[in-house]
Amino acid sequence: MDSKEAMLWTPAQDQKAQCFLCAHRCLISPGQWGLCRVRRNVGGKLLSLNYGLLVAMNIDPIEKKPLFHFLPGTQTLSIAAAGCNFQCEFCQNWQISQSPRQGDIEGIPTTPQEVVQAAIQSNCPSISYTYTEPTIYFETAYECAILARRQSLRNVFVSNGYMTVEAVEAIAPYLDAINVDLKAFNDNTYRRVMKARLAPVLDCLKALAGKGIWLEVTTLIVPGMNDSPGELADIAAFIARELGAHVPWHVTRFHGDYRMNGTPSTPLETLRRSADIGLEAGLTYVYCGNISGLADESTYCPACRETLIDRRGYDISGIRLNNGKCPNCDRAIEGIWSP
Repeated sequence: MDSKEAMLWTPAQDQKAQCFLCAHRCLISPGQWGLCRVRRNVGGKLLSLNYGLLVAMNIDPIEKKPLFHFLPGTQTLSIAAAGCNFQCEFCQNWQISQSPRQGDIEGIPTTPQEVVQAAIQSNCPSISYTYTEPTIYFETAYECAILARRQSLRNVFVSNGYMTVEAVEAIAPYLDAINVDLKAFNDNTYRRVMKARLAPVLDCLKALAGKGIWLEVTTLIVPGMNDSPGELADIAAFIARELGAHVPWHVTRFHGDYRMNGTPSTPLETLRRSADIGLEAGLTYVYCGNISGLADESTYCPACRETLIDRRGYDISGIRLNNGKCPNCDRAIEGIWSP
C-alpha cells in the first residue's frame, strides 16, 4: 500500500515538517524520519510509511488488553502495524514494535473497510488497536475507527500514553476505551529505559480522563525498576487524585524479554503488595495480572463485596450485573457493560 500523508503535522522553515502526533514532537528535515521511524519527510511533506500495512490481525478476549470493565466476556478484533515511539528495553512485542529501526516496515496491505468487515464477520463488537503503539499508525486507526463507529462497533486503544493533546482531541470522538501503560513514576526511568519522558504520559492520561473515554491503567512491575513501595504509592495516588478512584489499575507480572531477558520475574509477593498499595491509596478496583490464574481477578461490588464478574485470567464463568449495577445492593459499577 502506498505511503499516505500523515495527520497532525505542519510545514516548518526550510521544508522541515513539525510533527505533533506524539510528545516527541519531532522536527523532521527533508529525507529524514521521526523517532518512530515510520513517518518521513519527503519533499517537505510528512508521510506515514506504515499506513494500512498490518503485521497482526487476531481475535482476542477483551480481557487480554487488559480491559476488565469494558464489554466483559466479549471478543475483540485486534490489529497492529509495525513501529513504536518508545524503545522499551523489556518490550514483549519487540519483533514488530522495533523492526522499523532496522529499516523493516512490512505488513499485509489492508484497508479500513476490510478491517471493519472482518470484525463484523467475526461477531466482534469492538476493534482494538494494540500489540504495538496505535499512535504510530494513527492514520490507519483513525480511518478504521470512523468506519467502525458507523457500523456500531466500539474502538479500543492499548497505548503507552504518549499522544499529544491534539491527538487525543482527534481520536476522542471515535474512541470508546483505552488501556494506558503507566510504566513508572520516575522521569529518569522513562528517559533511560523507554527513551521518553514521564510528564507527557501524565498529561495524556488526564486529557483522556477529561474526555470521558473509559480508561484503565496498567503498570508492569519490573524488579529493580519501578517496584519500590514509594513509587507504586505515587502511581496509585496519581490515578486516584487525577484520573478517578474508579479507574481500574492492573499491576502485572514481568517476565524477562528483549534486552532485559536476564531480569527475574516479579515475585508474587510484590504483586500482592502492589495491589494492597493501590487499595490503601483509595482505588476501588485493583487487579493482579499475568500470573497464570494464581491470583483472583474477579470484580467485586465495592459496597457489599458481592462477586459481580467471576474471572480467572481471560476466562469468565459468570457476570452478575443488573443494568450495570450490583444485583445485591444496587450500587452502580463503573464501566461500559453493553455494546
